[in-house]
Amino acid sequence: MRRTTKYPVQGANSLWQLYRTVSFWKVLKNVIIIQIGRYTPFLPLKNWLYRTFLGMKIGEQTALAFMVMPDILFPEKIRIGRNCVIGYNTTILAHEYLVDEYRLGDVVIGDEVMIGANSTILPGVVIGDRAVVAAGTVVHKDVPPGAMVAGCPMRIVRTNEPPSN
Repeated sequence: MRRTTKYPVQGANSLWQLYRTVSFWKVLKNVIIIQIGRYTPFLPLKNWLYRTFLGMKIGEQTALAFMVMPDILFPEKIRIGRNCVIGYNTTILAHEYLVDEYRLGDVVIGDEVMIGANSTILPGVVIGDRAVVAAGTVVHKDVPPGAMVAGCPMRIVRTNEPPSN
């Protein structure tokens, strides 16, 4: 189960009402910083930009690959542990805008996590330490520590539990 908070809206769909929920200037700043970060080949610079200007929490030696897309509206709700690899073109969302409501949820990625290219992390999930997310996976629920997950819908392929005799 994802940990999201629901905010109902009336009238036009929630995305149409975007700037009632988040400042236009915040979104503009975030877009500029994220676009710079997505294309920079310097990992320490990228992490510094995201920590300093977006409020993201990113652990030491974590690598966000080329074209990783953090949430534009609420990047401060993303926390990534130390020594992680976030693969090419992965999207990390902390919001969902639906017709009758929008939802916000923190994304917590543990230490030494590997996320394969072109994955999507949905709001309100926790990915445990040393987990592996296969390329192209849609992470729609929590991933246990040490587990390997894959697919759409996401399935647990392997866990870190000792084999039973």
